[in-house]
Amino acid sequence: MKYKIYNYIAGFFSLAIITTSCVNDEDLIQVDPNNDAVDSFWKTDQDAVEGINAAYGSLLTDGTYMRSTPLLLDLKGDDCRSNSPWDAMYNVGRFNSNVSNAAIYGWAYETYYQGVYRANQVLENVPNIAFTDATLKNRILGEARFLRGLYLFHAVNMFKSVPLPTQIAAIYPQKTEAEGWAQVIADFKAAADLLPATHADLNNKGRATKGAALGYLGKAYLFTKDFTNAKIAFKQVIDLGVYSLVSNYRDNFTDTNENNSESLFEVQFSRSAGGVDLGWGGAPATGWGKTSARAITYGPRAFGWTDVQPTFTLFNEFQVEKTVTNAVDPRLDATMFYNKPGVKLYGQTFSTFYAGNAGDLNDLFCRKYQNSDGNYANEFDWRSGINERLLRYADVLLMYAECLNETSDTPGAYQYIQMVRSRVGLPNLATAKPGMNQVQMREQIGHERFLEFPLEGHRFDDIRRWGWLQDPVKLAWLQSRDVEFKSYAQGREFFPIPQLEMDNNPGSNQNDSY
Repeated sequence: MKYKIYNYIAGFFSLAIITTSCVNDEDLIQVDPNNDAVDSFWKTDQDAVEGINAAYGSLLTDGTYMRSTPLLLDLKGDDCRSNSPWDAMYNVGRFNSNVSNAAIYGWAYETYYQGVYRANQVLENVPNIAFTDATLKNRILGEARFLRGLYLFHAVNMFKSVPLPTQIAAIYPQKTEAEGWAQVIADFKAAADLLPATHADLNNKGRATKGAALGYLGKAYLFTKDFTNAKIAFKQVIDLGVYSLVSNYRDNFTDTNENNSESLFEVQFSRSAGGVDLGWGGAPATGWGKTSARAITYGPRAFGWTDVQPTFTLFNEFQVEKTVTNAVDPRLDATMFYNKPGVKLYGQTFSTFYAGNAGDLNDLFCRKYQNSDGNYANEFDWRSGINERLLRYADVLLMYAECLNETSDTPGAYQYIQMVRSRVGLPNLATAKPGMNQVQMREQIGHERFLEFPLEGHRFDDIRRWGWLQDPVKLAWLQSRDVEFKSYAQGREFFPIPQLEMDNNPGSNQNDSY
């Protein structure tokens, strides 16, 4: 991989992990920590803090969680669909991304490696700083290992065989998928050893913790089918005693109750920090804010662009099982808008607002991550401040249950699944479906995850790692649920390696079927 060296203002990126009450105008202008010409940098504790803040900054731009990464993670699943007029977006869910047009997926690829480069600068320079606080030094190095692991996690997960930079250089050879996962696992392991379980200082809210590193370590093991080690990592998260499910499921997707007890790691967005311009990528300007474009991209018709919508398959699956009070699963209303009596969006009554258009009146629109509770008229200012929750405790519980099932402890899986079900009032699974065998429990976990995490970027990862695309019966089932799967071709579960990378990195091989 050949890197562009970005000049940027590190102080801006510090806004990613501190509250706005602590931000002054002068804080927005700092020495550039990644400019090799600045010989005075990488000398003090504060330099190290600013350097790691810059590494967090790559989570905020268009290639990552401002917009592109949620789209790439969501659109291939059977929980959502796209009729976007933009072909680069429309084609993601149809497994038809164009090698000659790297829009969206190429931006993500580039930004992941921008983040890796910034993390590597921290890892290369911080060990040489004589810290006044050794605990701070370890924490910063742990955060750098976590962020490098996270960026590489996305790169390997989406692009398969990619470069694995672990030090500053000009060219990095393409590595195998197995080598990629090994590096991701090594980074998360190292991060878990260095990071604290919690951050006592509220100004550090949003920084990586031991639980975040262990959670992603478990995911990396799970994605490589190392269920034994995944089980150990997830149990370590549980045993930390730091996390618990919030009582209100919807609190995980609004700008209230952020960084709550259920959140292991989330990207910090804010309407009030920084400027008003969007961070599209590359070298930032001083006017950049730290807001998300997810809400407008996924927004309901007339309130956003409606580039992403829930599937009717998802809507119907929410009807399969009633709660103990014979009500519909409350996660349905937290996930999507539909024509239900009394439903309001952005202060408007659904049935009244869409009354003149039968298509919209009978359609489904995204509610997760929308600023739709009445404080805003629509999303057309492109400035959502809702934090993106990358890893929730509910995910840890269901992944742990999956590991128990895959390591021949199917009975043990019940209690962890039930913790997630009980929050939304679903019946005791041990009573409703007692004595399931491993295969039956595997299917049940698929159903539980489908309803707990729609529009959160998990569904297609699950489909791929479970091998459903290589199973003719399962693939036909997916095609019956989501017509977009009829476009799937072997190898298209991964995105193409961007052509610019192929051109700049001799010897790179393109992914199959592209």
